[in-house]
Amino acid sequence: MNTRIEELIARIKELEKELSLELEKDLEVIRRHFDYSIEQGKIRFRQGAIAAQKRLRTGLVQYIRESNILFVLTSPVIYAMIIPLVMLDLFLTVYQAICFPIYRIRKVKRGDYLIIDRHHLVYLNLVEKLNCIYCGYGNGLLSYGLEIASRTEAFWCPIKHARRPRDPHSRYHLFSEYGDAKAYRERQQKFRTPKERV
Repeated sequence: MNTRIEELIARIKELEKELSLELEKDLEVIRRHFDYSIEQGKIRFRQGAIAAQKRLRTGLVQYIRESNILFVLTSPVIYAMIIPLVMLDLFLTVYQAICFPIYRIRKVKRGDYLIIDRHHLVYLNLVEKLNCIYCGYGNGLLSYGLEIASRTEAFWCPIKHARRPRDPHSRYHLFSEYGDAKAYRERQQKFRTPKERV
């Protein structure tokens, strides 16, 4: 790999670490500002914060009455996606449970990706809560699937594409260049050794 690219990747990783620390600090400020904490994995709002949120909730009837009719008419299409999402979830879970131990690939923690907590916000009405659960599940599941797929790709075929993908996954930059057969074998071996395993 080009030395300049390696330097840039190292800088990006350092900046990502810095950004992560700053975001965590920022999150503490946000928690204090909106008066909540997370205790033993549960979100706790203070009573005053709950009362303030309730005052800002749009009632269900008003919410439906003010909704764009096209939004209402397309909602069955959106909600029908739950069927392939649940199927994908099932297949990802089975695939990872069977194949990852055999390949000795570190398993992906589903709970790191599927975060469903917005329904605890009292300023959301029933429809908004349902929508937030659905989006948290769908987007989290797709992120979980991407991580499983990227670990699989690193194990089996760590080769970059001839054209650069728009938003490559986090391991992509470690793959061998398109057409570099020697590097491919080396990368594949590296990803399969216990110390470097994905």
